[in-house]
Amino acid sequence: MKNKLTELLNIEYPIIQGAMQYLSRAELAIAVSNAGGLGTIPAMTFRSPEELREEIQKIKSQTDKPFAVNISMLPEVIINELTMKFVDVIIEEKVPVVETSGRSPEELVPMFKENNIKHIHKVSSIRHAKKAQDLGVDAVTIVGFECGGHPGMDDVSSAILFAKASEELSIPVIGGGGICDGKSFYGAMSLGIDGVVIGTRFLLSEEVATSDIYKEKVLSFNENDTTLILRSLNNAMRVANNKQAKRIHDMEAEKASLKELLPVISGIKTYQAILNGEVDDAQLVVGQDIGRIHSVLPVSTIMEELVAGFKAQHNSMTLYFN
Repeated sequence: MKNKLTELLNIEYPIIQGAMQYLSRAELAIAVSNAGGLGTIPAMTFRSPEELREEIQKIKSQTDKPFAVNISMLPEVIINELTMKFVDVIIEEKVPVVETSGRSPEELVPMFKENNIKHIHKVSSIRHAKKAQDLGVDAVTIVGFECGGHPGMDDVSSAILFAKASEELSIPVIGGGGICDGKSFYGAMSLGIDGVVIGTRFLLSEEVATSDIYKEKVLSFNENDTTLILRSLNNAMRVANNKQAKRIHDMEAEKASLKELLPVISGIKTYQAILNGEVDDAQLVVGQDIGRIHSVLPVSTIMEELVAGFKAQHNSMTLYFN
């Protein structure tokens, strides 16, 4: 599959694995990149620049394919010292692709350009996509209401955002939200975008190290079992509608402050709960497409099914014109 995104990133398929904090580590990124997509690790999973460097070097030792590092810039109003140290590591290690998210990457754009690092910026609205394009990023990812993680505050569906972004931007557009198989991959690309970012489907891969209890619980969810938390912080987050989500909803209803919420919504606390199988005490980030995922598979199989399903859907659509 060749288009302007695969050529920009030097990948075989226009499929990017979403950065899932604490869960998308080197093993997952390596598997996705080796299968022809773009594997991604999130910098904010690591407590120090040297931990990030070790993970990057692990990836480089096991694949010669491109991969990406995500830099989330929430909730800081300015880019903090740790973020800049992560940027230094990315540049020093010659990471081929970086993805930024959370706020304007204006200060970082020149640094990545000077070092020939392809820069993708993730947004949830057309206005922010246009701003990122004006800043000079190489591509934008736009995510819709259905996605797991942070879908923004506008509640606009992926289909609307994908079609409009492809019409109004000149740089490659990557779409996220609701994409989990060849059928949804084909549907997303038919709206004019240049690639897809997939989180929830890769979350349920063998390369993600979690407890069996966690995977069984997530597989039991359907499309009606997610909810949005943290609207009170203007940072909506789609998660499973479990006891932890209800606990956060109750705190938000009582107008809890960020300071009061932080100990409850801690990412490391959720990760430990996931590892221990205490799934009711974790924010289980999943998209609405969880209702269409029914198995834990190796990344290689997931990638094969995405591509084969895309081709099968294309062939079935051509029958309408015969």
